[in-house]
Amino acid sequence: MIRQLKTGKAEAARADDDAKVRATVEGILADILARGDAAVRDYSGKFDRWSPQSFRLSEADIEHLVAKVPNQDLKDIRFAQDQVRRFAEHQKAALREIEVETLPGVILGHRNIPVNSVGCYVPGGKYPMVASAHMSVLTAKVAGVKRIVATAPPAGGEPHPAIVAAMHLGGADEIYVMGGVQAVGAMALGTQTLKPVDMIVGPGNAFVAEAKRQLFGRVGIDLFAGPTETMVIADETVDAEICATDLLGQAEHGYNSPCVLLTNSERLARATMVEIDRLLTILPTAEAARKSWEDYGEIIVCDSYDEMLAESERIASEHVQVMTDRDDWFLANMTAYGALFLGPRTNVAFGDKAIGTNHTLPTRRAGRYTGGLWVGKFIKTHSYQRVLTDEASALVGEFCSRLCMLEGFVGHAEQANVRVRRYGHRNIGYGRPAEPINSAAPA
Repeated sequence: MIRQLKTGKAEAARADDDAKVRATVEGILADILARGDAAVRDYSGKFDRWSPQSFRLSEADIEHLVAKVPNQDLKDIRFAQDQVRRFAEHQKAALREIEVETLPGVILGHRNIPVNSVGCYVPGGKYPMVASAHMSVLTAKVAGVKRIVATAPPAGGEPHPAIVAAMHLGGADEIYVMGGVQAVGAMALGTQTLKPVDMIVGPGNAFVAEAKRQLFGRVGIDLFAGPTETMVIADETVDAEICATDLLGQAEHGYNSPCVLLTNSERLARATMVEIDRLLTILPTAEAARKSWEDYGEIIVCDSYDEMLAESERIASEHVQVMTDRDDWFLANMTAYGALFLGPRTNVAFGDKAIGTNHTLPTRRAGRYTGGLWVGKFIKTHSYQRVLTDEASALVGEFCSRLCMLEGFVGHAEQANVRVRRYGHRNIGYGRPAEPINSAAPA
């Protein structure tokens, strides 16, 4: 039996919050579409108190900002980017183009073609999300994207040097200092000074996620990456300190970051609640973490591992930290999540910052139907076909003609019929010759 020792904000209240976000974002995007740069400048001034002569950084600006980054920070950024690049290169190598002869004379294949231009949003309002530059810009670069635009909001009234350094080292072609909906809208819709891109990627707050949702179709997006979510699946092989630390480590992202403990041990569940209360008295980011924990935190106690698995599939959390005596069993059986972190030696922060997997992941149960950002998200797979012989063209033409007429598509059928008339001059297999066709009727 499943028991909830702690619940979060009611679903109706969350839906009301979502409705307010939708309306705000819709108005901002409409204004950017109508007024372009002027609207972007107005919103940047309003939300970020930032209205520079140019939002785009020059090469000299970039060099100046990179020079301000301490040497150790640059070494750390390069280490993280080496890990992200290495894993992305292995992922790309796993993608292969194919060409096969499915029937004598019929050649089918596909090519993997990078998206031409991508806009990478890097959050930087509450926290400077330096790592997001690796995850989006660098991964797009490995994929072969020709034009990579990167944006991030100012921090403390100026561009954040470490974010700019990460964007630059990752391979960004254009760097803009702008944040929020106005940045996403400018990249997707274009302005008088910013040529629009074909795809928008990167995490962000609820407003950024909603902007991507509303713009999807006009441009491609990676996924709906809203406020951070984390779930810890644990049994008594671990203790309350590590469970509480891994929950609050993600809750500090913001006021609305869901964090869930899923366990088969009520003792561990209650001890974790006590430990969370203790940590919230000493954690420097306790203000944000406490709000997330109070409004969005949950503790669920199950009777069995099967129940824990079923609950994890229902919740489909973005980050899932598994610390049990059967981590491989969860890996083999879980199907709905953003990314898995298996065992107590790893954790979500490793994935967020340094280990090499991508931290832009599906939220709000989207892990049921999509994975996270990876090199393949920037690559489109396009099919092609080639028919080498008269016999093959006539053979496929006969079947195609009849199938078109089955659906009532006479014009489609005639496309097939003309091939049968032109190329069906010999036996085409299946025991009968092609007959000339003089009308749009099927063969």
